[in-house]
Amino acid sequence: MLPEQKLDALITRHAALERDLAAAMPAEAYVRLSREFAELAPVVEAVKSYRAAQHELEGVESMIEDPSIDAEMRAIATSERPQLEARRASLEQQLRLALLPKDAMDERNVILEIRAGTGGDEASLFAGNLFRMYERYAAKQGWKVEIMTASEGSMGGYKEIIAEIRGRGAFAKLKFESGVHRVQRVPDTEGSGRIHTSTATVAVLPEAQELDLAINDADLRIDTLRSGGAGGQHVNKTESAVRVTHIPSGIVVMMQEDRSQHRNRAKAMAVLRTRLYDFERQKQDAARAAERRGQVGTGDRSERIRTYNYPQGRVSDHRINLTLYKLPQILEGEALGEIIDALVAEHQAAQLAAEET
Repeated sequence: MLPEQKLDALITRHAALERDLAAAMPAEAYVRLSREFAELAPVVEAVKSYRAAQHELEGVESMIEDPSIDAEMRAIATSERPQLEARRASLEQQLRLALLPKDAMDERNVILEIRAGTGGDEASLFAGNLFRMYERYAAKQGWKVEIMTASEGSMGGYKEIIAEIRGRGAFAKLKFESGVHRVQRVPDTEGSGRIHTSTATVAVLPEAQELDLAINDADLRIDTLRSGGAGGQHVNKTESAVRVTHIPSGIVVMMQEDRSQHRNRAKAMAVLRTRLYDFERQKQDAARAAERRGQVGTGDRSERIRTYNYPQGRVSDHRINLTLYKLPQILEGEALGEIIDALVAEHQAAQLAAEET
């Protein structure tokens, strides 16, 4: 059974927020309350729909059990009951999902890091394929993608690329993409037609904000140096590149995409803050990760999570045993949502199972 007292409390809180928002208040408080009101709105709608269906079903059942009701009317009510029971059960499931605790990071922007793994030039090309897949998927969601730094492979693609993805719910959708992605295909340079296996590592981190953690300036070593690379307009003679080292953790972030040293430093600090915050989150979320491990995988970046098989035109996600023969559509970002939705559904099922134990 659903917790009726909790449902009543949610409706009461929603009504109180609606009253408060009608009054004058500081802008900061208005933004905070508006966000809470918007988050509660779909939950309250789900509560009302569920209770309406429950009330309708109770009315039908009372008709069936009342001997004073005309026999023909009782027969009609009896025929309607299965449909009403199914509707009530569906709405109850929707409400249970709406009541699941939310990840506080779900609405955050994302720092996406993709690195070529085993496979040399072919791994770099695959890393480029993955980045374009996420870029196209993000565009379909209405999100903005900005490359923060990139190291191109000698034959194309990327040895490493870091990008910021800005948009509502970006982390909620992309957080299960962290891990090792494997590709099986015949490289363009392979004359014998032999299939090669290469990998790339994807890390999806919720973008940290300055309030999330304080970084002591004494723990940083900041070096400026000349931009380098393969050549072209990005290379210049000024010392605009920035390398930031966080001494306690050993994390190093290098930025050289921008001609402005100031902007490169700001980007480097954003990535450093996000990596440090992710490290702290991983320690704090160890219990939740253990709960998830058997369902959706750990999300650990050393874990092989998905295989893209070109000869067979299939993509297999090993965590949920899902295989789709839609490789071109997935790489175009069109069908990637099918995999992401399945991962989210599996995670929600695991959360529901945990709530019921």
